[in-house]
Amino acid sequence: MGDRRVRIGCEFIYDAAIRTPTVFQVQANDAPRVTVVSEQRSIRPEVGLRGYRDLYDNPCLRVVLPAGTSTFRYQAEVLVPDATEDADTDAPEITPESLPDEVLLYTLPSRYCLPDVLADESWARFGAVPPGYRRVQKIIDHVHEHLRFSYGSSSAQSTAVDVNTSGYGVCRDFAHLAISFCRALNIPARYVFGYLPDLDVQPAAEPMDFAAWMEVWLGDRWWTFDPRNNVRRKGRVVVGRGRDASDVAMATTFGGPRLESMVVHAEEVLP
Repeated sequence: MGDRRVRIGCEFIYDAAIRTPTVFQVQANDAPRVTVVSEQRSIRPEVGLRGYRDLYDNPCLRVVLPAGTSTFRYQAEVLVPDATEDADTDAPEITPESLPDEVLLYTLPSRYCLPDVLADESWARFGAVPPGYRRVQKIIDHVHEHLRFSYGSSSAQSTAVDVNTSGYGVCRDFAHLAISFCRALNIPARYVFGYLPDLDVQPAAEPMDFAAWMEVWLGDRWWTFDPRNNVRRKGRVVVGRGRDASDVAMATTFGGPRLESMVVHAEEVLP
């Protein structure tokens, strides 16, 4: 199995009335599967950028946006495996008493994932399905078919319960709903977001954006599932993992700057 070179990056332009502390979470974070070949980050006007690792070991950048217009840019070239994600239809579910201590967190409710509220529906729909990888795939299939992708159909306040009721959402909503159904069945599931280039697939009609998917603990490891696309893909570059989108926001501002524009790109670098 060889590697493929992918260029990833983003640009945020803000207009702030006052100096605004901000945390950006946009950097490649999946070693050793993904190798960062080169990486640049900048902000104009120039102010200090400082990196740190958050509670989930995700890389973050702290900055204070100056008053007025500022532009933050990140770009990297990375090597990704020329292979789709692993799958194992025989991977078993693990009972709660046998789960690793650090995995138990991902069976609990969180800001956007509400397994307690969706428990009755989850058990009614999936409780009779034999446990394991195939049951998780049934959940992914259902969410993929139940929700319709639509920009603007949900907001920063929309929970998995909200989008389950409305039937509409964006990729983060697909992930939140599937995670909630899994957790309701005591299956650990966590939220993942990052860059998803169109490698060996038809390019999406929508403009490139950050992508959200999920990982589920089965057997002795995490497995990747994608409720929005519902296909195994090549080239995912993880930026962050957490309980839900509240843990891994691409930008957290401690104030109210206006986001003038955001551009995301992820494409293969051809020879």
